[in-house]
Amino acid sequence: MPAAYVYPTLDDEPLVHITASHNNRASDNNTTISNKPGTSTTAMDPSITAATTQRRKEILIAEDDKEEIELDSLSNTKDSSNNTDHDTPTNQPETLRKEDLGNFILLVILYLLQGVPVGLSFGSIPFLLKEKLSYSQIAVFSLSSWPYSLKFLWSPIVDAVYSPNVGRRKSWIIPIQIMTGFLFLLLGKNIDALMEAEHVPVYYLTGAFLVTIFFCATQDIAVDGWALTLLSKDSLSYASTAQTIGLNTGYFMSFTVFLALSSPEFSNKYIWSEPQEYGIVRLGAYMKFWAFMYFAVTAWLMLMKKENSSQTDEDQLGIRGVYTTIWKICKLPHLRSFIVVLLTAKIGFICHEAVTSLKLLEKGFSKEDLALSVLLDFPLQIFFGYYAAKWSNGPRPLKPWLWGFYGRLLFSAIGMLVVYFYPSGEDIGFFYFSVIMGSTVLSSFMSTVQFVSISAFMTSIADPLIGGTYMTLLNTFSNFGGTWPKFFVLESVDYFTKATCSIRDTNGLEFSCVGDTGGPQCKELGGNCVIIKDGYYTAGIICVVTGFILLFGYIRPIIYHLEGLSKRAWKISR
Repeated sequence: MPAAYVYPTLDDEPLVHITASHNNRASDNNTTISNKPGTSTTAMDPSITAATTQRRKEILIAEDDKEEIELDSLSNTKDSSNNTDHDTPTNQPETLRKEDLGNFILLVILYLLQGVPVGLSFGSIPFLLKEKLSYSQIAVFSLSSWPYSLKFLWSPIVDAVYSPNVGRRKSWIIPIQIMTGFLFLLLGKNIDALMEAEHVPVYYLTGAFLVTIFFCATQDIAVDGWALTLLSKDSLSYASTAQTIGLNTGYFMSFTVFLALSSPEFSNKYIWSEPQEYGIVRLGAYMKFWAFMYFAVTAWLMLMKKENSSQTDEDQLGIRGVYTTIWKICKLPHLRSFIVVLLTAKIGFICHEAVTSLKLLEKGFSKEDLALSVLLDFPLQIFFGYYAAKWSNGPRPLKPWLWGFYGRLLFSAIGMLVVYFYPSGEDIGFFYFSVIMGSTVLSSFMSTVQFVSISAFMTSIADPLIGGTYMTLLNTFSNFGGTWPKFFVLESVDYFTKATCSIRDTNGLEFSCVGDTGGPQCKELGGNCVIIKDGYYTAGIICVVTGFILLFGYIRPIIYHLEGLSKRAWKISR
């Protein structure tokens, strides 16, 4: 979770319903738009900019690094009528037609398969590795999540290259899911031993999960595009509902549920009648199960599901046309300022969201309490997220975003205090557990306010004629703004930490037990790592101070300026 101490990754939004207004759907044949062939989400399809993006959507928003997923799904909500600045929304409720129910369920399953490895890479694996890896090594593993933030780079290729005999989307979905299944099967046979090894092969695990997340990102591009033709026009708004249900469910199962059930402490405390060495589910068995699920779903797609072939206007533009359009968008002067905001806005709270939960574990916060915290926080996110969405629905969408910024900076500072005053070696009791839960929920609430607000603003400024490409590009920069600082922050924690081993080395000299070699060497000698200066506080203070300076010195003035611009200022020349 973002602001929460429980989730370390996706970026940070609790689950919440967001309803976007829409205009009546334009006729497929009569709408004049700029067509594009590829996209990292369904939004980049021209059919979206013409017909699909003008719909009311309910979107569930999930937390932490999950913002990458959630922002991606929001790119389907752009209003793409070719009116000017003052489009008049017409509320026209849509319902899922009975004949679309089967395809809706299929979309949920495909997105769920995508969320499973994402939950492992973004959530569970860093927690499971914390006891054996330094923060620098966890920083290396965090690189495995980058493909999900950068998928727009190859999305036009996925959309344009396919076999007509297999189907536009199945040409990618089938081989990608087969390869993911084999990769999960291979990892499932070895990962328990790798995770329990004295020296965890962090580079091997990073490479394996980087490939897995690359597969997931590519599958997401194809499934997003297929959703446009799988569902009828009357049910098309449910494509994003299927996406958020599937992704959030997969992520929740692989992070929240798996973390609880794999924990021997949680299982012994709440489930087993007699203490056991392992939890109910081990990582290897979990990955093997999902490998066979990948194979089963893929076999059904190959044998039972036929993809309707359809030619769209996007075929006329080609891959080069999409990249040209992206470049035109990036050259807009006001957009460049907004991009800088998106890439720097999360620096202030990235240490809190990436490290605080790990520090609590290091201080002695038990894994069973951690798992219980996650399970308790999940429904609270939905409750508070609903009201966050209502508050963010106003004439100035970025005003709540600024208030959320203040809140996230505040809770980043509070997070350091929570860690500093943690009663190490003692039972924290109900009071301190309540403090952790309270700061977690409130921090998540601020994250949701920011996410809803910035998404509403991006939807309002995107050029209607290229809304899909526009939204995808903005979402990518926003996602990457929460991804790129994480590596450097995790590295800086070890860099600023000073600690020595309680036992001298073979030469009788004191040595540092920080980093990839010092920690394992100290354990081999049977010593304890005595922290003299904890780099977490230094890195956290630098992040909060940097965020404060950026907010008042650059971001807030720019936000006020951008809010006052006419929508015409955001349109590209034709």
